[in-house]
Amino acid sequence: MPNNYSFTDNSITLCLANSIMQTLSEENYLKIIYHLDKQGLKKISPTAISEALNNNPASVVDMIKKLADKKLLNYEKTKGVKLTEKGKNVAILIVRKHRLWEVFLLDKLGYGWDEIHDIAEQLEHIQHAELADRLEKFLGFPQYDPHGDPIPKANGESATSFKTLLAEMDEGKSCRVVAVKDTSTSFLRYLKKLDIGIGTKITVVEKIHFDNSIVITAGKNLKTTVSKIFAENVMVHE
Repeated sequence: MPNNYSFTDNSITLCLANSIMQTLSEENYLKIIYHLDKQGLKKISPTAISEALNNNPASVVDMIKKLADKKLLNYEKTKGVKLTEKGKNVAILIVRKHRLWEVFLLDKLGYGWDEIHDIAEQLEHIQHAELADRLEKFLGFPQYDPHGDPIPKANGESATSFKTLLAEMDEGKSCRVVAVKDTSTSFLRYLKKLDIGIGTKITVVEKIHFDNSIVITAGKNLKTTVSKIFAENVMVHE
């Protein structure tokens, strides 16, 4: 059925329009452009999208043209790619469904922290007007997903994103993990191996300036050394 998504004051509604429903591939492009914008990129180039999706640059250019024809984004070589209001609404709904599914998979079905992202990647594309709203209500209106990312509400608003990195903490300071930037299976399994999850207390014992690695105590108070990349992918609250 032809449709597009738009936000009202109270809920996400499915609006009939002249456009055709987005394909799974198109939705993935809209979502990655939305994430790149959230990361604060001043210019989202086809190259940036290609690297984020690990796709052929020529394929990216073709998809940009398709999405522009559907009025889901605008593209100028000097300004880069920018989602239209319509494209942003579609992207937010995909993100909303993805993060709600992650909560459901972890809390209700018992999947592991390192398993839920890939499964939610598939479930986020289910097309049903009321699904996200019903799922949110069933879960008790969670504000954050299991990785600490804010879940957009039905009106497109979301809770505050966490911004402080473990890498920014001073020696001797303690903090708690509130989110992770890297949600890859390998990173989440590494966190699990270190007994680190959302809410885990971490104390910065020493910062090694030679390679910017950090000695920490975490989980069962075991002392371990983590890399700069690790510390830049863990969000904390002092």
